[in-house]
Amino acid sequence: MTQRAKIDTEGPEPGGGSGNGHPYGPGSGSGTGGTTAAARTAPAPGDIDAGAELDPVHPVSPPAPAFRPGGLGTAEVAERVARGEVNDVPVRSSRSTADIVRGNVFTRFNAIIGVLWVIMLFVAPIQDSLFGFVIIANTGIGIIQELRAKKTLDGLAVIGEAKPTVRRDGAPVEISTSEIVLGDVIELGPGDKVVVDGTVGEAEGLEIDESLLTGEADPVLKKPGDPVMSGSFVVAGGGAFTATKVGREAYAAQLAEEASRFTLVHSELRSGISTILKYVTWMMIPTSIGLIISQLVVKDNNLRDSIARTVGGIVPMIPEGLVLLTSVAFAIGVIRLGRKQCLVQELPAIEGLARVDVVCLDKTGTLTEGGMDVTELRSLGGADPDHVKKVLGALGESDPRPNASLQAIIDAYPDSEEWRCTESLPFSSARKYSGAGFSEGDGENSTWLLGAPDVLLPDGDPALAEIDALNEQGLRVLLLARAVRELDDPRVAEGARPTALIVLEQRLRPDAADTLRYFAEQNVHAKVISGDNAVSVSAVAGKLGLPGAENTVDARKLPSDPEGMADALDRNAVFGRVTPQQKRDMVAALQSRGHTVAMTGDGVNDVLALKDADIGVSMGSGSEATRAVAQIVLLNNSFATLPSVVAEGRRVIGNITRVATLFLTKTVYSVLLAVLVVCSQVEYPFLPRHLTLLSTLTIGVPAFFLALAPNKERAKPHFVRRVMRYAIPGGTVAAVATFVTYLIARSHYSGEGALEAETSAATLTLFLTSMWVLAIIARPYTWWRIALVATMGLAFLIVLVVPWLQEFFELKLVGTTMPWGAVGIAAAASALIELVFRWVDRKFPA
Repeated sequence: MTQRAKIDTEGPEPGGGSGNGHPYGPGSGSGTGGTTAAARTAPAPGDIDAGAELDPVHPVSPPAPAFRPGGLGTAEVAERVARGEVNDVPVRSSRSTADIVRGNVFTRFNAIIGVLWVIMLFVAPIQDSLFGFVIIANTGIGIIQELRAKKTLDGLAVIGEAKPTVRRDGAPVEISTSEIVLGDVIELGPGDKVVVDGTVGEAEGLEIDESLLTGEADPVLKKPGDPVMSGSFVVAGGGAFTATKVGREAYAAQLAEEASRFTLVHSELRSGISTILKYVTWMMIPTSIGLIISQLVVKDNNLRDSIARTVGGIVPMIPEGLVLLTSVAFAIGVIRLGRKQCLVQELPAIEGLARVDVVCLDKTGTLTEGGMDVTELRSLGGADPDHVKKVLGALGESDPRPNASLQAIIDAYPDSEEWRCTESLPFSSARKYSGAGFSEGDGENSTWLLGAPDVLLPDGDPALAEIDALNEQGLRVLLLARAVRELDDPRVAEGARPTALIVLEQRLRPDAADTLRYFAEQNVHAKVISGDNAVSVSAVAGKLGLPGAENTVDARKLPSDPEGMADALDRNAVFGRVTPQQKRDMVAALQSRGHTVAMTGDGVNDVLALKDADIGVSMGSGSEATRAVAQIVLLNNSFATLPSVVAEGRRVIGNITRVATLFLTKTVYSVLLAVLVVCSQVEYPFLPRHLTLLSTLTIGVPAFFLALAPNKERAKPHFVRRVMRYAIPGGTVAAVATFVTYLIARSHYSGEGALEAETSAATLTLFLTSMWVLAIIARPYTWWRIALVATMGLAFLIVLVVPWLQEFFELKLVGTTMPWGAVGIAAAASALIELVFRWVDRKFPA
């Protein structure tokens, strides 16, 4: 038969050709053989009623340029580039450096703190302005870490970028999507994503899934002259199309650009923090106004001191480091995963995978490696083995984009070149077989099918028992059958005569068993969902030690209603003969039961399920469409990277929940202290320097270490509730204890220096109480956590005993009675916080 010929630049007119040459090459014409009954046919341009309402996905366009099989020449490409007719939508749109700087500098709280800082620089000593320098340092750290994350993401995005094949000067070449120009001829094959809008010029059983654009589940059969839209993808067959719209004019280009944007939003964690900050802002406004009035108007004190104490009351209300630490934790997560060749296309995916409790795994390419080997060829019904090998060689040559199974056959049985392909039926995951018609060397015509035996053979066929025995060994078995009907007959498989069994051995991934064991230990349920024979899938899962592998379900027998399907998914772990639509339905059924679902896959049959899953994970070697919809791409094709992603997500979520409690406890006690001061009409007990010291030792430094520590606990929902259930009682107890100490100190001290002594006693109580909250949050203890808490306590002790630090922070304990009284009150408050936290754990479990 003909070889995969080089492109003829003088090829036939559009739609011409007999379709007898290379099926997807120039001159393949409008070959329509091999369409599924489910595939819809796009309306021909001449069939559209002029008065009909326009379909947004199949719009009536101006006449497309004539299809040129050889594509554009170098000079024509240069002309189009000069005119700006280039596909200038970036492949990956990470945040620009300016966006990162702007996002970290120009925030609501930075503006508030900035204004207060400027005021303090004019009215108070430099030590009362330390909080401003802390904010500058925080902002700088945030910018640096996000820029590092951007560099990592952009580098990985280039590695994982899809490179479509276009025809230039009569030859196929791979180029970046951003190099496509108007009028380029772009080739399509199974799994390819349509990257720009265009008009089909060649089609050989070309079926395109437009569900990501239209929601329509059935693939659309495309013929020459039909439009194709960016954002759709090929599920079967192949062809070529002419680019008619490029860049930002292309349909869904804006959507695709936005979907791949590096972002720190749209996650429960970020939205939860935003919710908290919104309420904090509303609490701050009236409290700050009351504090300003009480300190500047009502109290007749030194103006500068009153301003300083007012600012000292407002600044700690702002949980300024919380947003920074969240950004830094995510950014460092991206950098850590990037070192393992894991591309995070949507940042919240790190968080999402930490919440996952069910992982749906596609067998081929995930549990097994992509390649296979033919181990045996069994003739059926007395068929001649030599003739069978010729048929297999011809079938292999008939498909320019062979899948892994067909590639193994091509490697084992090269084409003899004596047969000529007259029509072909591309493989489809929905129908589970492919086929081709041949003109044999002796002039005889024949039609052959290659696919799943249990689909091509009727129930009860004697060959099925033999096939089951092979499947039980974990082997994949394909059936070669001679068809008695034409390929374009929807019932072509009926009556096909079985001729041979092709036995394929699948290569298990060496790291798959350890990864499945990790998920089991982490209480994440693994479900193997495969289009292969159920018995074969069960054998592979059993070899890998998957719990429940012995209970395999043939998906063709699954109930179609969501409730029944969800019950079956809860009871079983391994499913075979699953169609692409069923994969999507399974994800929805699991989600309906409250599960957070991750889906892994690499083939075009996984795209819809990946899109609908909470987290889609694709292999780097997967199809363009699969990589485009996945939030996480494993560029090293290693399933073993997934535990690292899960661990990174759990670290981010678990630790941010911990440190958020620290920050918001400070916000609660600061607001409540201000309210108590306003109601009591007394001086605010603290200057900004005191609370800068307390914040640094009990929150800032510990939070940074705690946020980056390992954390294996599965992330739980209701972030706001889980944080506030500790922050509100902890902050309330700390505020009341501090204010009680302050009032007692006011009655104990008198004369010059009394206010400084009262402030020092109140600071001691607040520090010790806050340290106990830190000690609770740091649990479970490890050596470094104990050392961290002890170091913070030691640092405060040094401030109290070193004379120049006493003076710098205006902290000096006077006498023994009041300081020990402050310690006693702090001890009682700490005991109360311990009891309240334990009661909260029982009463309001997370």
